[in-house]
Amino acid sequence: VQLVESGGGLVQPGGSLRLSCAASGFTFNSYSMRWYRQAPGKERELVASISSAGSSTNYADSVKGRFTISRDNAKSTVYLQMNSLTPEDTAVYYCNAVVRLSVYWGQGTQVTVSS
Repeated sequence: VQLVESGGGLVQPGGSLRLSCAASGFTFNSYSMRWYRQAPGKERELVASISSAGSSTNYADSVKGRFTISRDNAKSTVYLQMNSLTPEDTAVYYCNAVVRLSVYWGQGTQVTVSS
């Protein structure tokens, strides 16, 4: 299993970014996917999750209405569209999958929101 995130960077407050996570090594369309984030000095937290078919999504209260998780099963890729970003969204964002009871993480992508 391999998860490779991309799309992070530096953005001004109020801006937008779209993160991508390219997955391989497992039957992508059979598993739900998740995005987590970890800010400096804080624990890793769940940001959003999406079911295997993409029909069900869930979000942390802190990002509801601003972030959208989606997936393209044909491309084995999950996305996180982040709008109205604030400095509090600054963190390393990780893609996550639980495949046959084993937990897999990507390497993470840094998102920095600053003027």
